[in-house]
Amino acid sequence: MTEAPGGVRGWAATRKGHLSRLRFTSLRLRLVVVFGLVALTAAVSASGIAYWLNREAVLTRTQDAVLGDFRQAMQTRAGTLRPHPTQDELQHTAGQMTLSSQRFSVLLVAQDPDGKTVYGSSGGLDGFSLQDVPESLRAAVAKKQPVDSGNKYAYHLYWQRISENGTPYLVAGTRVIDGGATGYMLKSLEPEAKDLNSLAWSLGIATALALVGSALLAQAAASTVLKPVQRLGTAARRLGEGKLDTRLRVSGTDELADLSRTFNYAAEALEKRVEDMASRDEASRRFVADMSHELRTPLTAITAVTDILEEELEAESGSVDPMIEPAVRLVVSETRRLNDLVENLMEVTRFDAGTARLVLDDVDVADQITACIDARAWLDAVDLDAERGIHARLDPRRLDVILANLIGNALKHGGSPVRVVVRESEAQGGKDAQVVIEVRDHGPGIPEDVLPHVFDRFYKASASRPRSEGSGLGLSIAMENAHIHGGEITAANSPAGGAVFTLWLPRDASALTEESEKDPGKDANAS
Repeated sequence: MTEAPGGVRGWAATRKGHLSRLRFTSLRLRLVVVFGLVALTAAVSASGIAYWLNREAVLTRTQDAVLGDFRQAMQTRAGTLRPHPTQDELQHTAGQMTLSSQRFSVLLVAQDPDGKTVYGSSGGLDGFSLQDVPESLRAAVAKKQPVDSGNKYAYHLYWQRISENGTPYLVAGTRVIDGGATGYMLKSLEPEAKDLNSLAWSLGIATALALVGSALLAQAAASTVLKPVQRLGTAARRLGEGKLDTRLRVSGTDELADLSRTFNYAAEALEKRVEDMASRDEASRRFVADMSHELRTPLTAITAVTDILEEELEAESGSVDPMIEPAVRLVVSETRRLNDLVENLMEVTRFDAGTARLVLDDVDVADQITACIDARAWLDAVDLDAERGIHARLDPRRLDVILANLIGNALKHGGSPVRVVVRESEAQGGKDAQVVIEVRDHGPGIPEDVLPHVFDRFYKASASRPRSEGSGLGLSIAMENAHIHGGEITAANSPAGGAVFTLWLPRDASALTEESEKDPGKDANAS
């Protein structure tokens, strides 16, 4: 049960640290991804444009050379044929036309003297036939154009790129002017395609290398950009830890430099504000301490007088005038209250000044509680459930102060009977063995909005509470005394009704006194 809060806090802190690192990594990752996407877009665009330009250049150069040779061959070879050649003549002419350095196949189509369509093929490319020529290209070649000032020829050379079985081809066709044979040419573009594929692979590899290089550059750039941010985060954490003298080294005039300057201005202003508040708080504490000491001397004299007056009130002689007896009783009561208030203020100032120290002794917890109850005549109002033999090394006086405040508060606000239960908590999870004391009343409980403030100094649940109900320092002093032992007090409402105050104290507080002796300047009430 005692491990749960610490375990949850530890888990939450670890999770928070992981989330913090994840956020930082995500920011770095986002920068790298953005840089990479920009570089990838630029590299792909450049590679695509380079590939397209090279492709057009290669294909256009090959196409112009092939079409030029084909046009020349049609003029010099097919143009010399008679209007109605025989198949042998077409075959011979087609063979002569393929002697070009461009190595294309030729198909000649004409009508013989009998009006029959005859074909002459060079025989290359697995037998170039008319079926290999797209219908649209054949229609364009066969269409006769009107001759005018803007068009000198009735027939023109047309070409088209096709693909068969994954192999690209250039096919072209034209017709001899003034009638005669129609010629078609088929040129394989596979060598050019291989060259373009090699170029594409080269550009792809170059793009990948550029992407890797850009990722490395992006990582370096992200580190450069995030280093000031990381320094700012470290400085902010140090500032949050209370190191108010933390400052950032500022260089440059960019936005991050402006942010660092702003941080330094804010840290300086915060340090001055905290120092001012600390000095005011110290002055206030010193004033309270001085006033408490100054009040103590006259208050001692007043207390002595009130003791005499109280003895007169209790005497059977009746020496006090009945008319002033209520006033005398009020003076006695208020003097005692004032004395308690001054003592509490002096105790608080000792905690604030860090001068409070433990005077340890071996204590039987059950005997200590019994003595506290007996000294205040609470035996009939308190139900004690504690086994004898539970020993702890504690400060008896401070333990008595804690018990008196907790039990007295329960009797005042919850009424009797008040149940006090003592039990032991074994060492586990890195924590030492503890003594657990529960003080439970049977009153209405503590309002939920009051629970977080019950240990605050001078806090009262209602401003209308009578002055006689206390100064609001009792529970605060009890908590300080628990802390100086390395313990804790919690307040809650019992499901069965009433308020429950639970005191946790170590079985042995010697380690705290040894630490305090090694470091006298350390605040004694820090736990």
